[in-house]
Amino acid sequence: MTAPVVPSPGGFVHPALFYGSDEEYLGALVPFLTEGLAEAQPAAVAVPGARLRLLRDALGAAADNVLMLDMEVAGRNPGRIIATVLRRFADAHRSGHVRIVGEPIWAGRTELEYPACAQHEALINPAFAGRDVTIVCPYDTRALDDHVLTDALATHPTVWDATGRYDSDHYAPDVVVDRYNQPLTVAPDAVDLPVTTTNGLRDVRRLVADQARLSGLDADRTADLELIATELVVNSLRHTGAGCRVRIWRDEEHLVFAVEDHGHLADPLAGRRPPEPGQHGGRGLLLVNQLADLVRTHTGARGTTVTTFLRLTR
Repeated sequence: MTAPVVPSPGGFVHPALFYGSDEEYLGALVPFLTEGLAEAQPAAVAVPGARLRLLRDALGAAADNVLMLDMEVAGRNPGRIIATVLRRFADAHRSGHVRIVGEPIWAGRTELEYPACAQHEALINPAFAGRDVTIVCPYDTRALDDHVLTDALATHPTVWDATGRYDSDHYAPDVVVDRYNQPLTVAPDAVDLPVTTTNGLRDVRRLVADQARLSGLDADRTADLELIATELVVNSLRHTGAGCRVRIWRDEEHLVFAVEDHGHLADPLAGRRPPEPGQHGGRGLLLVNQLADLVRTHTGARGTTVTTFLRLTR
């Protein structure tokens, strides 16, 4: 494979890399990273663990100069990737072009996680518009379903594959954000609690603590869930003034906590941007994304529901 390398690009570049073998994967990414390092361009890699080991071995000594992150850990919740992986690295290196490899979608992603992954890929584009960054997103054509690859053509303006580099004829990231803006089904046995004022926060915390204990959630994650619940309820009360409804239930793998209100979340990047210097407030959704294992948001004319998932210890 002829490596599709970006020669000292300017501005924002966001290609999907379609690969069908380890050779194609390495043939594209090793030159992309090493040529960037040769030009003193900072480089970072955030890919699943097995891919990370493959790249580290192929890079050899050059790997010491690349920030390498396991995406299965750093990006378990797709909603935190822009702020704590991509922007954190890019913001720390503003003096020149930055190269990042980010692989947020792999065969182990669940159907529950995938909509958040696809929206994440779409939202990278407005999040980095005007920035001097290349973010390459690999897609394993052997393991991923056709609809995932179709979505990748819509969320990435350019494509790299074994034949070279070309513009995507299907680029439409807003369509993908809207497509996966879908409500989730609430479990029939969900515990339901209306909240009209901040005085109700005590009842919310008690409810969360009780359900966490019954579900076997450990103490640290229970504290995280209590903080998630507080942030979501306070945020809802502050911005809608009309109260909200909280629900909590357990599925096969998670303790699920959702807050529904009558507001409309107009900014799809809310909770995904890092705070600006001197910013006060506006960090609630960002904190929720950092603490939860998954966040799914549905917003429309009738209101907004933020649903958070915390994995239960098996």
